[in-house]
Amino acid sequence: MTAQHSPMAPAAIGPDPQGAPHRKRNVTLISAAMITDSAESGLLSALFPVIAASLGLATSALGVLIAAGRLVSVVSGPLWVFLTRYLARRTVLAIASGLWGVWAIVAAFSQDFVQLLILNTIAAAGFTAAHVFLPAIVGDSFPDAKRGRVIGWVYGALVISSSLLGPLFGQLADVPQGWRYGYVAIGVINILAGLAILLFLRDPGIGYMDGRADQHRAGTTTATATATATATATATDDGVSWRTVASLFRLPSYVVLIISRLLSPHPVLGAFAVVLLVEAHGLSIQVATAAFAPFGIGYLVGNIVIGYLGDIANRFSADHGRVTLLQLSQFAFGGLAFLATQVTYDGVWMYSLFFALMGAFQGWNPILNRPIVMAIVPPEQRGTAFGFMISIVESISYSVLALITGFVAGAIGTQGAVLWTIVAVVLVNGLVLTGLQVTFRRDRRALLARTETAPAAQPALAE
Repeated sequence: MTAQHSPMAPAAIGPDPQGAPHRKRNVTLISAAMITDSAESGLLSALFPVIAASLGLATSALGVLIAAGRLVSVVSGPLWVFLTRYLARRTVLAIASGLWGVWAIVAAFSQDFVQLLILNTIAAAGFTAAHVFLPAIVGDSFPDAKRGRVIGWVYGALVISSSLLGPLFGQLADVPQGWRYGYVAIGVINILAGLAILLFLRDPGIGYMDGRADQHRAGTTTATATATATATATATDDGVSWRTVASLFRLPSYVVLIISRLLSPHPVLGAFAVVLLVEAHGLSIQVATAAFAPFGIGYLVGNIVIGYLGDIANRFSADHGRVTLLQLSQFAFGGLAFLATQVTYDGVWMYSLFFALMGAFQGWNPILNRPIVMAIVPPEQRGTAFGFMISIVESISYSVLALITGFVAGAIGTQGAVLWTIVAVVLVNGLVLTGLQVTFRRDRRALLARTETAPAAQPALAE
């Protein structure tokens, strides 16, 4: 007799259709931890000119620091997930996104480039944990109908916070060794965020919204329940399946998207924007960081607007609507990036306007490419598809392009580097996406035909 039929077993209690208890608080806590990642990137971008002067660095050093910090996430992200086999997610988050902040404090005392590179990279390894766990905890805390908007708002708010932190860090440029105080502040904030997670985060358990986190639904808080939660996590957090990745490469549209993500230098521009405005256009660090700040507001607005436009375009043409908008966003970003970086203006507001518009078009990318992947990849393979594309491909792309931009900047200047490694590359990206105009229709309809052959899936095809 199975446990569910046993008269001694407790009655099953289904999850609240509105979501898990404490869901908003949990997302807020994790978002706060994610801000420290943005803070570290913002500090490097805003204060690199004074860091370079303090330690005697070339512009190429910025690319190396950014690349190392992002590449380490390819290893550290899966590692933090692996640790949830033995520790509760809350504990792993509190360590990685909180107490790990001590490395940022130690980085403040770096005396040369090698020390800063090593310590900054170690600190960045911890910052990745919140990014890894946020989608999983959102999925366990919110019903499917609300997950997209929650993640959209979180990432939009994250970009805004990053844009606002830039001008704040810029004020440290006039403080002797001010960049060191910035690192200490990041470390302290990180530690406080970790303590808040440890004390106040209430993990609903992996699979709560799918009816699998029984111990949490029953309100159990014993060590046995924690062990059960860990076992559930082990069963569902499979990471990237390389066999599935190989099968995904038989989908032409997925291959085009992977190439597109490799040719996506959008975030690299954010990393070098302040340095460029200072070196090529003669702005002070304070003014340059303020000029770049509207980028975050544009990103959030872009997230919201394209959500509606994408749905309208998809209704107009399911085969070409979202693909055309995604392609358009690359050309628009490239044109705006040229105007913002290659032309000098008398007023700062022109730079702010172009950066705000660039933020809006960059905000289109995740809202459009995620549904495109969902439309061509079978449900059982989507976890691997997104894991490979986001955690590995996008991290490698950002690291390599940042590294190349840094070295090219050292050779021909930041303005020339941005022209060839960002503006030109994103325009090539737009051309690459032309391939989706051919392949997406076939791949989408192939998945649709496969779904139609499954009787249980037929009601979902009413659209």
